[in-house]
Amino acid sequence: MAVTAEDGVRSAKGRSSLMRSPQFSSFVILVVLLAVFAVADGNFLSPLNISNMMAFLPELGIIALGMTLLLTAGEFDLSVGAVFALAPVVVMLLAQNAGVDIGVALLVGLLLCIAIGAINGVIVTKIGISSFLVTLSMLLIVRGAALYITQGFPLKSWDQPGFFVTLLAGSVNIGSFRFYTSLWWFIALSLLAVYVLRYAKLGNWISAIGSNRNAAVARGVPADAVKIWLFIATSVLAGLAGMISAFRISAASPVAGTGYELEVIAMVVVGGTALTGGRGTILGTIVGALMLRTIRNGIVLVGVPGLAYNIFVGVIILAMLILHALLQKNAARS
Repeated sequence: MAVTAEDGVRSAKGRSSLMRSPQFSSFVILVVLLAVFAVADGNFLSPLNISNMMAFLPELGIIALGMTLLLTAGEFDLSVGAVFALAPVVVMLLAQNAGVDIGVALLVGLLLCIAIGAINGVIVTKIGISSFLVTLSMLLIVRGAALYITQGFPLKSWDQPGFFVTLLAGSVNIGSFRFYTSLWWFIALSLLAVYVLRYAKLGNWISAIGSNRNAAVARGVPADAVKIWLFIATSVLAGLAGMISAFRISAASPVAGTGYELEVIAMVVVGGTALTGGRGTILGTIVGALMLRTIRNGIVLVGVPGLAYNIFVGVIILAMLILHALLQKNAARS
């Protein structure tokens, strides 16, 4: 009987811990949204619509993985939307106008992303300027560069079949569903991010830096180096997502990814990662990405006017953040 009672207490504590977890409240909101949109429009859960949602989900989701790690360390990057556009623009200009091999062009694009992330990281950590100001400035520089080198016109993306096209924008049909390789990229990178944040020493360092940087440094954590590499990783993931998108839609636009930085931060925070640092959840970010994609897809299906599109998205995201906070407070009190 004592063992049974002890198991019951343990089970109750486990349920209470689950209820208090940020992922749980996010998941509840996601389920409610899915139910509402499914009732509002019968085509919402159709194979075609689910396939469309899964085509767009990884592009923002991949950026969100890097942003989750960066936010957990107490920083964020507002330049990711501009990097999303610049990387494929540079790749297409090199491959189509300069005659550079597509593989080499892709490598140059990723190296450019590494350079942008490194500049952000070094200025934030070594000079001590707020990541908000640094990455806001970088957003303007990168977006301006993309517009200048294209004269504001979109470029036709690489359309010749080959290894890299299949790697970044290939697709496979499973029954009535169509899935792009970007989904497998997202799944693989999500698993890697889960390992880093939950099981690797680096994850402990990231959380410690976000919670109390001075205490982490006193314990020997290389805070500046970790942050610089996180800025680099976030920039590279944004560039990779941009390349995947450009190959998928066969166009590289200098204005692609406009507003993505705020959407990514919103989905990460909605998922349960603390905006002030110290707490991050990859699972919550995945739920947040699904949530935002569900909202964007659902309000189109139910007939929201095009000019009011962003108003509805903003209102729903704000409502979700408030509901998320209330659920967390109620779970904590109970």
